[in-house]
Amino acid sequence: MGKASETLCLGVGRRDITPDVGGRLYGYRPDVFSTCANDSLSATAAAFFQGDESAILISATVCLISNELADEIRNLVAAGTGANHVVISATHTHSGPNTCGSVGWGDIDKEYCERIFVPRILDAAKEAASSPKPALMGIGTVQSRVGMNRRQHNADGTISLGQNPWGPFDGTMTVLRFAEPCGKPLLNIAHYGAHCTAAGMNSEITRDWAGVMLDRLETESGAPAMYINGAQGDVGPRLSNGHTVGDISHVRELGGIAALDAATAWRNAKNYRPAKLSAAAGELFLPLKPRMAYEEAKKRLGEAADSEINISGHRRQYYREIMAACERGAPEQAQLILPQTLVSIGDAVFVPFPFEMFSEISLRLRSYSPFEHTLCMAVTNGSHGYLPSQDQICRGGYEVDVFAMGRTEAFADNTDDNIINENLRLMEKLAPRP
Repeated sequence: MGKASETLCLGVGRRDITPDVGGRLYGYRPDVFSTCANDSLSATAAAFFQGDESAILISATVCLISNELADEIRNLVAAGTGANHVVISATHTHSGPNTCGSVGWGDIDKEYCERIFVPRILDAAKEAASSPKPALMGIGTVQSRVGMNRRQHNADGTISLGQNPWGPFDGTMTVLRFAEPCGKPLLNIAHYGAHCTAAGMNSEITRDWAGVMLDRLETESGAPAMYINGAQGDVGPRLSNGHTVGDISHVRELGGIAALDAATAWRNAKNYRPAKLSAAAGELFLPLKPRMAYEEAKKRLGEAADSEINISGHRRQYYREIMAACERGAPEQAQLILPQTLVSIGDAVFVPFPFEMFSEISLRLRSYSPFEHTLCMAVTNGSHGYLPSQDQICRGGYEVDVFAMGRTEAFADNTDDNIINENLRLMEKLAPRP
């Protein structure tokens, strides 16, 4: 850029990351493969510069990105662009390639990652960093009913994946709107929390409902648009079939509703203003539970369902890993230390979570935050599974089971409190209290 500018500058880059038809679709089971592409997948990079500060936000329309792959991409982008901070987020469509890999859901598609995913994301980031323009920012919000709590309470006390009309969800849809001082549009960032599973266990490659929303927002605004998924761990798409999954027709149906909401939020961002770019890097310290005893893990493995599909395979692998750790005398971890990067732009702060966190966590963090707009980013900078709020752990269910079996030393039940307070501690670097 030459001499550092005190004006916020923004560059945008995008690349097509659509996989070849016939590959595994990631999100439900390891035996689901694509037969066609309903719409193209993409990676969009937004490069922000101001003075000596720089940050690149990347949104990739895939389900999850493994911790190792996210670290690799962030390091490559930082080295290739000179950016101080790099954040990469997945939109969480269940109708894209396997860029995470996990027992029960299938191995990571290394060939796709090496040939398409990683190099094209790097190209998008380099394009964004190569031609930044002075930018002003506007922020608009709207209350949207695109999402719905999906932890259905059954009469027998069990929890299943469905629709829970009285359960919490974060209904705020936020659109950050960037334009040059002359008024020429540069970029829109849409933020909302809901699973991109309207298509269900389909065979079409698709960005799901968020793709329809982005296409409409781009047409409406005349600028590229990227989607950041918020607190969606317990939030599914609000589908007319009464379930949390549908088919490709539900993608168009819900996507149309989301598109109208996003366009409304975009129009509500009427006042463009100069914005300050800041970032804070640090570490989050999350306590862990003591490891399960070897004999208990062995007993539970013997009682587990004889299946390697989805959560059944995940459960069996969890017990095997505990037994293996005990056999080799691996020391127990008392805490997990996660690297964290917060990026604030004007009145908005982006808070990455390498989890599918429950909506209450986002709602609470927003209420405590010193920023007017606190945008929690799910499945960002890696993936450590679900993160439920404490009040839901006693009820069990799919997400709670995955959370409990995420590591050989499981996360403490009050991880929601810990991660909220750890992020608030880092926010003090960006917006210290008077």
